[in-house]
Amino acid sequence: MPMPWTYRHASREWQGFLADVREEMGLISDNMAYTAVEGVLRAFRDRLTPQQVIDFAQVLPSVLRAVLVAQWQISPPLPPGSRADWTAQAKALRPHHNLTPDTCVAATAIALRKCVPRADLDRVLATLPAFAADFWSTPGIDPATLGPRIV
Repeated sequence: MPMPWTYRHASREWQGFLADVREEMGLISDNMAYTAVEGVLRAFRDRLTPQQVIDFAQVLPSVLRAVLVAQWQISPPLPPGSRADWTAQAKALRPHHNLTPDTCVAATAIALRKCVPRADLDRVLATLPAFAADFWSTPGIDPATLGPRIV
């Protein structure tokens, strides 16, 4: 079997994703974008069981997959919460160095949908708790503008 594309082109995928995050959030650096994304992924991860996190990770590009599980301290899932809860949690990560905007969850969802095939993401979201579809929803965004640039 050939090496999976996501491993061979991990840096290219990651840089494209970060560029989308920076644009959607109006951030000026990769460091700011990384902190925002890490916070958003942790907010999502903390509401899932370990198996659900692993299932979700399987559809992500390799670097996002690694960020999702990095420094993970497995504990019982938090209640689903709301977008305000997810945003507050993302913004609380490294609070002295965090310039994450209030739009972080929606912006990360847009960037994610630009790098993961829709069918793959929708398939895994259908197996997760109901809040997961809301978490990664992109209301008001034309689905035709989403989807992987690099396949």
